[in-house]
Amino acid sequence: MMISVVIPTLNAAAHLPRALAPLVSGAHEGLVKQVIVADGGSTDETLEIADAAGCDIVVSEPGRAKQMRAGALASRANWLLFLHADTALGSGWVSEAERHMSLPQARKRAATFRLALDEDSAVARRIVFWARLRARVMKLPYGDQGLLISRLLYDALGGYPDQPAMADVEIARRIGRKRLAILNTEAFSSAEKYHRDGDMHALRNMGLMARYFLGADPVELAKASRS
Repeated sequence: MMISVVIPTLNAAAHLPRALAPLVSGAHEGLVKQVIVADGGSTDETLEIADAAGCDIVVSEPGRAKQMRAGALASRANWLLFLHADTALGSGWVSEAERHMSLPQARKRAATFRLALDEDSAVARRIVFWARLRARVMKLPYGDQGLLISRLLYDALGGYPDQPAMADVEIARRIGRKRLAILNTEAFSSAEKYHRDGDMHALRNMGLMARYFLGADPVELAKASRS
């Protein structure tokens, strides 16, 4: 059992080295077969960093879902691990991934990691609390938590939906509550993007998600999330 890691990027030079570093142990232990950087048109040093690290590079139309779909098409392993470019897996992720992949019926289930942020402020702790609660109770993890999924299940679900918002929520919904496990290892995401909304971030996301479940157009939700 081996993994193709797919990382969508867009001007991610500031974060990509940190995301790639924990994957080295997986490669050394024979778990990580390839790391695919699916780029949406970076103009910084992202592609140079990816190339120097030995990543496979796929150029795609911009849009995280489009990029993850393109990366999956280039994968050669029978398992996929989708990671955001500003997310770094914590120590022990290799053994946790291997444990999940060795379970009976593992190819028909998926897994995600526990969210952590790269700072320990009061706001960050509250964001992490609500994110973990959402993942545990609703089984709707943030994309920042990564997604480990067999190629068999990924293809059966149709992959990530090609939509500009809520693609992570939609694929989690397709996987289903009973088929999504939370691994006992953190995925450390950058707190930078949470600073704008602070304590309102969780409420904002819950509001957008509620609108999505009520049938709102993902295009309109994408506009609302940027406003």
